[in-house]
Amino acid sequence: MNAPGMDATAATGAARGLRIDPQIRADVQALYADAAAALDERRFDDWIDCFTDDCEYVVQPRENFDRGLPLATMMLESKGMLRDRIYAIGETLFHAPYHQRHVVGPVRVVAAEDARLRVEAGYAVFRTKVQQPSEVFNVGRTIDTVVRDGDGLWRFASRRVVFDSELIPNSIIYPV
Repeated sequence: MNAPGMDATAATGAARGLRIDPQIRADVQALYADAAAALDERRFDDWIDCFTDDCEYVVQPRENFDRGLPLATMMLESKGMLRDRIYAIGETLFHAPYHQRHVVGPVRVVAAEDARLRVEAGYAVFRTKVQQPSEVFNVGRTIDTVVRDGDGLWRFASRRVVFDSELIPNSIIYPV
């Protein structure tokens, strides 16, 4: 069954993505923009609010993803675990401070059923350390399941961040 506003005839064209209602596309694109801005501005509570309570957040190298291997750099299995990670960043992890800037490509809706969409988007994260030039930190794509909740907002039920390089500079501290 297709979600309201979904064009069922477009479902076979996964290479091009689904044609969906422009308002739904705009709402989902806003979710991606809001999540990226919240991370860039270190508004971590707002970032966490972009997820469902029983969400899954996985950061995984492309090599493992392509081979179907479960090993991930970061795996968080609920909104509570997202909060724990943010607490650890602020209270227990020691690292040189830096700023992130996310650039998120256009979203592609590749599957739709009821109020659940499978969405993909490319991304690049730039990192700027104090008194140093900005550098490309992480590049890849996200493979997400977004759902419309009871108040009509779209949220991430599942977010899999697949980064292209097997190597990452130092470590991933902040969510990607």
